[in-house]
Amino acid sequence: MSSLAVPGMARPHRWLRAHPVAADSLLSLAVFVIVLIGSFAGRGRATEAPGAGFLALSALTCAALAARRSAPRTVLGVTSALTLAEIATDRGGPPRTQIAMAVVVALYTVAARTERPAAWRFALATVAGLTAAVMVLGAPPWYSPENLGLFAWTALAGAVGDAVRSRRAYVAAIEERAVRAERTREEEARRRVAEERLRIARELHDVVAHHIALVNVQAGVASHIMDSRPEQAKQALAHVREASRSALSELRATVGLLRQYGDPEAPTEPAPGLGVLDQLVDGFARAGLDVTVTGGPEAVAAVGTLPAAVDLTAYRVVQEALTNVHKHAGPGARAEITLTRGPDALSVTVQDDGTGCPPGGSAPTGGHGLVGMRERVAALGGECVAASGEGDTAGFCVRVVLPLRGRT
Repeated sequence: MSSLAVPGMARPHRWLRAHPVAADSLLSLAVFVIVLIGSFAGRGRATEAPGAGFLALSALTCAALAARRSAPRTVLGVTSALTLAEIATDRGGPPRTQIAMAVVVALYTVAARTERPAAWRFALATVAGLTAAVMVLGAPPWYSPENLGLFAWTALAGAVGDAVRSRRAYVAAIEERAVRAERTREEEARRRVAEERLRIARELHDVVAHHIALVNVQAGVASHIMDSRPEQAKQALAHVREASRSALSELRATVGLLRQYGDPEAPTEPAPGLGVLDQLVDGFARAGLDVTVTGGPEAVAAVGTLPAAVDLTAYRVVQEALTNVHKHAGPGARAEITLTRGPDALSVTVQDDGTGCPPGGSAPTGGHGLVGMRERVAALGGECVAASGEGDTAGFCVRVVLPLRGRT
């Protein structure tokens, strides 16, 4: 039965909320009926029925409630004035205070729709004014239950209206905080998605740019000497096959980051780091680039104690720098990698003697490699400088300083 009753009551409730004037008109009619019932029911100690003046004032007072939402303070003033007029013109007559029911509704409306300081001022003025008037002008004794009841009802209307206003403000604040929190969560989610997309784009660029550059060079060599020196061409093609296999392996590991936990065939190999720097150098050496590593074997052997993010970033910086040397430094260029580990930072320098950038020139801006390199370093709170060689040194120099204790 309850499941049928709720929908049946919901439709009239929605209609009343959509038509506030009609709802207030029905309320004013209901209040007028209550006033009439109270006035006739209170004839136990009187000998006369309610007069025409009382009925007219009651009708006007209740009719004013139809505008209680559009002009609540005006309605409170009108209902209070008509109630005082009834009390003053019907002294000693039987009924006097039933008409105050309209004042109770009007005072509730003002308290529920007005800020607390103003609402309490209106409530105190209304309660004090009506109570004093009925005690002074009404039939003795001044402390009769009818007079005290008027005081209680008007005071209760102000208190209930203030409580309703406080609850509405509380619910509105909760809804606003919920909307703001939802908006903040959405913005944070979008920010994290953008950061993750950028990180994956950097990884893909580093992997693809490095290995495809090697494949391109070895394929060109094989094509050039295929007829004259087939044995060397086969060796170059073997290097192409190895480089492409490494590219596929790293691409599989990078794309595997997008898999959810528990998906089959998820990669389990660790991310590359300076621990496999010798393999990276060997790959470029087979492609014809002369690479030397300085700074002592200890600098390379100590990579096992590096933070994972620093280790990966240093490896990607060296990989990208060597790829740029191979692509832009020209034939016969040599590159030197210098690793210096201090107590708080790791310094990585890649210097070449090629002709890719004139002395005193700035870094090229056409590609994404240097941009991704700077973003990686900045994410760890480090410094990245990419410019032409110092002094009379030709070529290009990439110098990166990565803090070992994270950003503060």
